[in-house]
Amino acid sequence: MAKSVSKTPPKPEGKMTKRSAVVQPDWSGKYSRLGGSTSDDWNALISDQAVGSLWCGNPGELPPEKTGERLNAAYAFLMRSHLKDELEAMMATQMFAAHNAAMECYRRAMIPAQPMVARDQNLNQANKLSRTMATLMEAMSRHRGKATQQKVTVEHVHVYQGGQAAFGQFNGAQPTQQGVLGENTLGGGVHSEVEDQSHGKPDGDALEPPMLCADPLGNVLPIAGHAERKMPAARRRQSRRAQG
Repeated sequence: MAKSVSKTPPKPEGKMTKRSAVVQPDWSGKYSRLGGSTSDDWNALISDQAVGSLWCGNPGELPPEKTGERLNAAYAFLMRSHLKDELEAMMATQMFAAHNAAMECYRRAMIPAQPMVARDQNLNQANKLSRTMATLMEAMSRHRGKATQQKVTVEHVHVYQGGQAAFGQFNGAQPTQQGVLGENTLGGGVHSEVEDQSHGKPDGDALEPPMLCADPLGNVLPIAGHAERKMPAARRRQSRRAQG
């Protein structure tokens, strides 16, 4: 006699509660463009959080077409952000939420016939949210390795009597021995006196055009001597009052 096959699905392994049930994780990654993860459970969660930050009005206030357009806009933002991992997905979702909240504060600040205090509060909140969004954008750029670093090159260092200069990269309060220029030492322990330093012009000054001179032959100006010469007669103009 053949055994009967039970049509009841097997119970999932794990504890069952009244509020949740153990669900088999979905690692297909079909919606990774929305959440940057190979787990579609995460992708669904992060996209729902982005959509939840939208203001779609009270139930029945907006037409279904408008609501659909806003949902598509949220999905488009996540997809066009080219998310690489879950961290980028979290930062992108927070940027989206900060933008929506800031625009809502700006909208409320433009409502006419409202107290000045309420208007100022909405503008202050919008300003804070805008700065939060800018901070998140900078954090994502650093995470992606696109943060710009300023590089300063020092070509000439002059240390005068009683002074001390330091150069190089410092991670703490005290520089390394190779990065210190004192009165008697150079980097690496090389002995050097301040008086021995060259105070000539740097090489860059040699590229400047020469100073123009009125005398192309370069003759020196005449100076006072001991020779006796006649002084020219003084010429004075006679005033009209004296002539009359």
